[in-house]
Amino acid sequence: MQDILKKLLEEVKSGKLSIDKAMDKLKSLPYEDIDIAKIDTHRELRTSLPEVIFCQGKTIEQIILIVKKIKANKTGINRIIATRANKEIYKEVKKIAPEVVWYEQARIIASPSKNKNKTGNILVITAGTSDIPVAEEAVVIAELMGNKVNKAYDVGVAGIHRLFSIKDKLFDANVIVAVAGMEGALASIVGGLVDVPVIAVPTSIGYGASFNGLAPLLTMLNCCAPGVSVVNIDNGFGAGYLAGLINKKSK
Repeated sequence: MQDILKKLLEEVKSGKLSIDKAMDKLKSLPYEDIDIAKIDTHRELRTSLPEVIFCQGKTIEQIILIVKKIKANKTGINRIIATRANKEIYKEVKKIAPEVVWYEQARIIASPSKNKNKTGNILVITAGTSDIPVAEEAVVIAELMGNKVNKAYDVGVAGIHRLFSIKDKLFDANVIVAVAGMEGALASIVGGLVDVPVIAVPTSIGYGASFNGLAPLLTMLNCCAPGVSVVNIDNGFGAGYLAGLINKKSK
Protein backbone atom coordinates (compact mmCIF):
# COMPACT_ATOMS: atom_id res chain seq x y z
CA MET A 1 0.00 0.00 0.00
CA GLN A 2 2.76 2.47 0.94
CA ASP A 3 4.59 1.71 -2.32
CA ILE A 4 1.44 2.46 -4.33
CA LEU A 5 0.90 5.77 -2.53
CA LYS A 6 4.55 6.74 -2.97
CA LYS A 7 4.39 6.03 -6.71
CA LEU A 8 1.19 8.07 -7.08
CA LEU A 9 2.77 10.97 -5.22
CA GLU A 10 5.84 10.88 -7.46
CA GLU A 11 3.66 10.87 -10.58
CA VAL A 12 1.71 13.89 -9.32
CA LYS A 13 4.88 15.80 -8.46
CA SER A 14 6.41 15.06 -11.86
CA GLY A 15 3.28 16.22 -13.67
CA LYS A 16 2.61 12.80 -15.20
CA LEU A 17 -0.62 12.50 -13.23
CA SER A 18 -3.16 15.13 -12.25
CA ILE A 19 -4.50 15.29 -8.69
CA ASP A 20 -7.96 14.32 -9.96
CA LYS A 21 -6.58 11.24 -11.74
CA ALA A 22 -4.60 10.29 -8.63
CA MET A 23 -7.78 10.52 -6.56
CA ASP A 24 -9.57 8.27 -9.05
CA LYS A 25 -6.82 5.67 -8.64
CA LEU A 26 -6.96 5.92 -4.85
CA LYS A 27 -10.68 5.16 -4.94
CA SER A 28 -10.02 1.72 -6.39
CA LEU A 29 -7.21 0.68 -4.05
CA PRO A 30 -7.80 -2.56 -2.11
CA TYR A 31 -9.00 -3.26 1.39
CA GLU A 32 -6.96 -4.48 4.35
CA ASP A 33 -7.56 -8.14 5.24
CA ILE A 34 -7.31 -8.83 9.00
CA ASP A 35 -8.89 -12.32 8.91
CA ILE A 36 -12.04 -11.41 10.87
CA ALA A 37 -12.78 -8.49 8.56
CA LYS A 38 -11.74 -6.89 5.30
CA ILE A 39 -11.50 -3.18 6.06
CA ASP A 40 -12.41 -0.96 3.13
CA THR A 41 -9.92 1.83 3.88
CA HIS A 42 -10.88 3.94 0.86
CA ARG A 43 -14.66 3.83 1.09
CA GLU A 44 -14.86 7.48 2.12
CA LEU A 45 -13.12 8.50 -1.12
CA ARG A 46 -15.77 6.65 -3.13
CA THR A 47 -18.94 7.18 -1.14
CA SER A 48 -18.39 10.17 1.23
CA LEU A 49 -18.74 7.90 4.27
CA PRO A 50 -15.96 5.68 5.67
CA GLU A 51 -16.15 1.99 6.52
CA VAL A 52 -18.85 1.68 9.17
CA ILE A 53 -18.49 -0.88 11.95
CA PHE A 54 -21.79 -2.68 12.57
CA CYS A 55 -21.34 -3.71 16.21
CA GLN A 56 -24.32 -6.04 16.58
CA GLY A 57 -23.08 -9.64 16.57
CA LYS A 58 -19.42 -8.68 17.02
CA THR A 59 -17.42 -9.16 20.20
CA ILE A 60 -15.79 -6.15 21.84
CA GLU A 61 -12.40 -7.67 21.01
CA GLN A 62 -13.29 -7.83 17.31
CA ILE A 63 -14.59 -4.25 17.33
CA ILE A 64 -11.45 -2.95 19.04
CA LEU A 65 -9.19 -4.75 16.57
CA ILE A 66 -11.04 -3.15 13.65
CA VAL A 67 -10.88 0.28 15.28
CA LYS A 68 -7.12 -0.09 15.84
CA LYS A 69 -6.57 -0.98 12.19
CA ILE A 70 -8.65 1.97 10.97
CA LYS A 71 -6.77 4.35 13.27
CA ALA A 72 -3.43 3.01 12.01
CA ASN A 73 -4.32 3.63 8.36
CA LYS A 74 -1.42 5.69 7.01
CA THR A 75 -3.47 7.30 4.24
CA GLY A 76 -5.11 9.53 6.84
CA ILE A 77 -8.58 8.13 6.16
CA ASN A 78 -9.23 6.98 9.70
CA ARG A 79 -12.60 8.34 10.85
CA ILE A 80 -14.42 5.99 13.21
CA ILE A 81 -18.14 5.32 12.78
CA ALA A 82 -19.73 2.41 14.64
CA THR A 83 -23.46 1.65 14.66
CA ARG A 84 -25.66 -0.45 16.97
CA ALA A 85 -23.14 0.16 19.74
CA ASN A 86 -23.64 0.36 23.50
CA LYS A 87 -21.95 2.38 26.24
CA GLU A 88 -19.60 -0.47 27.14
CA ILE A 89 -18.30 -0.56 23.57
CA TYR A 90 -17.99 3.24 23.57
CA LYS A 91 -15.82 3.23 26.70
CA GLU A 92 -13.43 0.72 25.14
CA VAL A 93 -13.29 2.51 21.77
CA LYS A 94 -12.62 5.86 23.50
CA LYS A 95 -9.43 4.47 24.99
CA ILE A 96 -8.04 4.04 21.47
CA ALA A 97 -9.81 6.92 19.75
CA PRO A 98 -10.31 9.68 22.35
CA GLU A 99 -11.91 12.00 19.79
CA VAL A 100 -15.03 9.87 19.34
CA VAL A 101 -18.48 11.00 20.47
CA TRP A 102 -21.24 8.80 21.91
CA TYR A 103 -24.69 9.39 20.41
CA GLU A 104 -26.69 7.45 22.97
CA GLN A 105 -30.16 7.48 21.40
CA ALA A 106 -28.78 6.67 17.95
CA ARG A 107 -26.45 4.01 19.42
CA ILE A 108 -23.61 5.41 17.31
CA ILE A 109 -19.96 6.02 18.12
CA ALA A 110 -18.31 8.44 15.71
CA SER A 111 -15.40 10.75 15.12
CA PRO A 112 -16.73 14.33 14.86
CA SER A 113 -17.44 15.52 11.33
CA LYS A 114 -14.72 17.82 10.01
CA ASN A 115 -17.28 19.55 7.84
CA LYS A 116 -18.79 22.30 10.00
CA ASN A 117 -20.75 23.89 7.14
CA LYS A 118 -23.87 21.74 6.89
CA THR A 119 -25.70 22.04 3.58
CA GLY A 120 -29.17 21.42 2.17
CA ASN A 121 -32.23 20.49 4.19
CA ILE A 122 -33.19 16.99 5.33
CA LEU A 123 -36.26 16.58 7.50
CA VAL A 124 -36.55 13.53 9.76
CA ILE A 125 -39.97 12.89 11.28
CA THR A 126 -41.43 10.16 13.46
CA ALA A 127 -44.94 8.90 14.03
CA GLY A 128 -44.32 8.46 17.75
CA THR A 129 -41.79 9.01 20.51
CA SER A 130 -40.91 5.30 20.54
CA ASP A 131 -39.59 5.66 16.98
CA ILE A 132 -36.99 8.28 17.96
CA PRO A 133 -33.98 5.93 18.38
CA VAL A 134 -34.26 4.78 14.74
CA ALA A 135 -34.83 8.37 13.62
CA GLU A 136 -31.77 9.57 15.55
CA GLU A 137 -29.65 6.97 13.77
CA ALA A 138 -30.73 8.55 10.48
CA VAL A 139 -30.10 12.06 11.79
CA VAL A 140 -26.57 11.34 13.02
CA ILE A 141 -25.50 9.55 9.85
CA ALA A 142 -26.84 12.33 7.62
CA GLU A 143 -25.11 14.97 9.74
CA LEU A 144 -21.82 13.07 9.67
CA MET A 145 -22.04 13.26 5.87
CA GLY A 146 -22.19 17.06 6.08
CA ASN A 147 -25.95 17.53 5.71
CA LYS A 148 -28.19 19.97 7.54
CA VAL A 149 -30.95 18.03 9.32
CA ASN A 150 -34.19 19.26 10.89
CA LYS A 151 -36.37 17.10 13.12
CA ALA A 152 -40.05 16.85 14.03
CA TYR A 153 -41.02 13.98 16.32
CA ASP A 154 -44.37 12.48 17.38
CA VAL A 155 -46.42 13.76 14.42
CA GLY A 156 -48.18 10.51 13.53
CA VAL A 157 -51.64 9.94 12.12
CA ALA A 158 -53.22 9.28 15.53
CA GLY A 159 -53.28 13.09 15.78
CA ILE A 160 -53.07 14.23 12.17
CA HIS A 161 -53.29 17.94 13.14
CA ARG A 162 -49.77 17.59 14.59
CA LEU A 163 -48.45 16.78 11.12
CA PHE A 164 -50.15 19.78 9.55
CA SER A 165 -48.62 22.04 12.20
CA ILE A 166 -45.18 21.38 10.67
CA LYS A 167 -46.26 21.98 7.06
CA ASP A 168 -43.59 24.67 6.57
CA LYS A 169 -40.85 22.19 7.47
CA LEU A 170 -42.37 19.59 5.15
CA PHE A 171 -42.53 21.97 2.19
CA ASP A 172 -39.02 23.40 2.77
CA ALA A 173 -37.22 20.04 2.87
CA ASN A 174 -35.16 18.59 0.02
CA VAL A 175 -35.86 15.05 1.24
CA ILE A 176 -37.94 13.64 4.10
CA VAL A 177 -37.27 10.58 6.23
CA ALA A 178 -40.55 9.28 7.73
CA VAL A 179 -40.06 6.82 10.60
CA ALA A 180 -43.07 4.87 11.85
CA GLY A 181 -44.07 1.64 13.55
CA MET A 182 -47.56 0.30 14.29
CA GLU A 183 -49.38 0.42 10.90
CA GLY A 184 -46.77 2.73 9.30
CA ALA A 185 -49.23 5.12 7.66
CA LEU A 186 -47.15 8.28 8.14
CA ALA A 187 -45.09 7.89 4.96
CA SER A 188 -48.22 7.54 2.80
CA ILE A 189 -49.73 10.73 4.17
CA VAL A 190 -46.50 12.71 3.74
CA GLY A 191 -45.94 11.29 0.25
CA GLY A 192 -49.29 12.68 -0.82
CA LEU A 193 -48.44 16.18 0.43
CA VAL A 194 -44.93 16.97 -0.83
CA ASP A 195 -43.00 17.09 -4.11
CA VAL A 196 -39.70 15.74 -2.75
CA PRO A 197 -38.44 12.18 -2.14
CA VAL A 198 -39.80 10.50 0.99
CA ILE A 199 -37.78 7.70 2.56
CA ALA A 200 -40.02 5.46 4.67
CA VAL A 201 -38.50 3.63 7.62
CA PRO A 202 -40.65 0.95 9.29
CA THR A 203 -39.81 0.29 12.92
CA SER A 204 -40.35 -2.76 15.08
CA ILE A 205 -42.50 -0.72 17.47
CA GLY A 206 -46.06 -2.00 17.90
CA TYR A 207 -48.34 -4.63 19.37
CA GLY A 208 -48.35 -8.29 18.37
CA ALA A 209 -50.02 -7.98 14.98
CA SER A 210 -47.38 -5.51 13.82
CA PHE A 211 -45.09 -8.57 13.72
CA ASN A 212 -41.96 -6.67 14.86
CA GLY A 213 -42.16 -4.21 11.99
CA LEU A 214 -43.44 -6.42 9.20
CA ALA A 215 -46.89 -4.76 9.19
CA PRO A 216 -45.54 -1.19 8.71
CA LEU A 217 -43.02 -2.49 6.17
CA LEU A 218 -45.81 -3.97 4.03
CA THR A 219 -47.91 -0.81 4.42
CA MET A 220 -45.03 1.32 3.20
CA LEU A 221 -44.23 -1.01 0.32
CA ASN A 222 -47.88 -0.84 -0.74
CA CYS A 223 -47.99 2.95 -0.49
CA CYS A 224 -50.03 4.49 -3.35
CA ALA A 225 -48.42 7.93 -2.98
CA PRO A 226 -45.66 8.40 -5.59
CA GLY A 227 -42.14 9.35 -4.57
CA VAL A 228 -41.94 7.09 -1.51
CA SER A 229 -39.07 4.60 -1.18
CA VAL A 230 -38.69 2.11 1.67
CA VAL A 231 -35.69 0.80 3.62
CA ASN A 232 -35.60 -2.22 5.89
CA ILE A 233 -37.11 -2.46 9.37
CA ASP A 234 -35.30 -0.22 11.89
CA ASN A 235 -32.74 0.77 9.24
CA GLY A 236 -32.15 4.34 10.29
CA PHE A 237 -28.58 4.10 9.03
CA GLY A 238 -29.65 3.27 5.48
CA ALA A 239 -32.30 5.99 5.48
CA GLY A 240 -29.90 8.64 6.76
CA TYR A 241 -27.27 7.71 4.19
CA LEU A 242 -29.74 7.70 1.29
CA ALA A 243 -31.21 11.02 2.40
CA GLY A 244 -27.70 12.45 2.58
CA LEU A 245 -26.94 11.42 -1.00
CA ILE A 246 -30.20 12.89 -2.29
CA ASN A 247 -29.71 16.10 -0.35
CA LYS A 248 -26.20 16.66 -1.70
CA LYS A 249 -27.39 16.18 -5.28
CA SER A 250 -30.24 18.65 -4.79
CA LYS A 251 -27.93 21.60 -4.08
